[in-house]
Amino acid sequence: MTRRLLFLLPVLIFAVIAGYFLWGLAPERDPGNVPTAMIDKPTPTFDLAAVPGLDVPGLATADLATGEVVMVNFFASWCVPCRAEHPYLTAFVEQTGVPLYGINHRDKPEDAAAWLAELGNPYGRIGADPGRAAVEWGVTGVPETFVIDGSGRIRYHHRGPLVPEVIERDLAPLLKALRG
Repeated sequence: MTRRLLFLLPVLIFAVIAGYFLWGLAPERDPGNVPTAMIDKPTPTFDLAAVPGLDVPGLATADLATGEVVMVNFFASWCVPCRAEHPYLTAFVEQTGVPLYGINHRDKPEDAAAWLAELGNPYGRIGADPGRAAVEWGVTGVPETFVIDGSGRIRYHHRGPLVPEVIERDLAPLLKALRG
């Protein structure tokens, strides 16, 4: 009896592992939908210097708990999706008037300055992040955008570029609700 169980054990282990991988391939699962632990939590404590070469102040935690809703966008000049998102983000900020702050992630200051000179600068403040702030915020890649309420709590987190569908479906209604 125990010999038979020993022969079946590898088959059972294989079945469990295969089931786990098949579950991960299920068509209803969205691999881009990575849950975040940051929703409804206060923003991490950080104090980032300004990006050299830009005439915009740096960014710190204290800049986010001002009593008004703000957006924080992690971006980089080397990021192709950041370039695709930029005109939509700029237009949205112009339409709504919501303050937008940037965190320039692992970028050369001269590249960030040239990128913003070419595309325009919608950011009221930009902090230079060598990487630590992104870890604290739970950023897995750029671009990523956060909506912060007036008390400095994270209310929304979007991984990837903000495109019109996401802005209309998620971001605009949320900002309208938070701003009253």
